[in-house]
Amino acid sequence: MTSPVVAIAYHSGYGHTAVVAEAVRAGAAEAGATVHLIKVDEITEAQWELLDAADAIVFGSPTYMGTASGAFHVFAEASSKRWFAKAWHDKLAAGFTNSGSKSGDKLHTLQFFQTLAAQHAMHWVSLGLTPGWNSTQGSEHDLNRLGFFSGAAAQTNADEGPEGVHKADIATAEHLGRRVTETARVFVTGRAAVATVAA
Repeated sequence: MTSPVVAIAYHSGYGHTAVVAEAVRAGAAEAGATVHLIKVDEITEAQWELLDAADAIVFGSPTYMGTASGAFHVFAEASSKRWFAKAWHDKLAAGFTNSGSKSGDKLHTLQFFQTLAAQHAMHWVSLGLTPGWNSTQGSEHDLNRLGFFSGAAAQTNADEGPEGVHKADIATAEHLGRRVTETARVFVTGRAAVATVAA
């Protein structure tokens, strides 16, 4: 079975988003991926090369003032060197974010990730879940309890530390990791098959 390589490029200001990143990593690893967790505010040249070699890159950041953090924006601008080289062309991409509010303009952060991926000519992988907690039969423990489609969205109370990240949001992030891995496996296997036919 093909083992895709998934890289998670993220920033976490106070540790909450790191919890979500770890959940994405766990889901991807469970699905059989080789996973690299990369803190974008501490990124090394060797880690840039890991991103270049990955089959999929999952972007993650807290939502601050309606968009990704400043540290993530610095990373995004620095990725322009990869843009010139088309280093991430046709890779898969996905994203996740966390904020203190239920919405908190998290969609804007996910759309920023989508635009970044499109600039690099990457293929976006959506969350792939129907919304939870939107009926009398639902609860805050449902997967995708906040009802996002573009990526995994988490909410943590502003007066709680990383231990306060909601378990349903952690499970939703794990789902995203599995979905990215399963999609990457299809792409990697398909590319190998096309190469064999072409040869």
